[in-house]
Amino acid sequence: QVQLVESGGGLVQAGGSLRLSCAASGRTFMSYHMGWFRRASGKEREFVAGINWSGDRTLYADSVKGRFTISRDNAKNMVFLQMSSLKPEDTAVYYCAADSGGLYSDLYEYDYWGQGTQVTVSS
Repeated sequence: QVQLVESGGGLVQAGGSLRLSCAASGRTFMSYHMGWFRRASGKEREFVAGINWSGDRTLYADSVKGRFTISRDNAKNMVFLQMSSLKPEDTAVYYCAADSGGLYSDLYEYDYWGQGTQVTVSS
């Protein structure tokens, strides 16, 4: 089992940057592919980015390609989401998730979820 705790959210102006972190507990962190999702107010939770267990494969939603970068540090059981050129439409609660099966964009493939961290981008 994996417990996930996100941090790093906050209020930022459009065009700014934020770095989200996700700390994972458990000795099997390297067994999991990791993803970031977000849910804006009144909308469904959507895929943002994913990274495979070794960190050499990544996947991004079209809406964030070229602006967001996902990475992981297996020695520290951490996953990161570097967000740049932020837009008001990036405002959402961001969730970290772990998936033991593969690198997917489908949220139903993910087994464990954090509680989320709020990101607000002002115009």
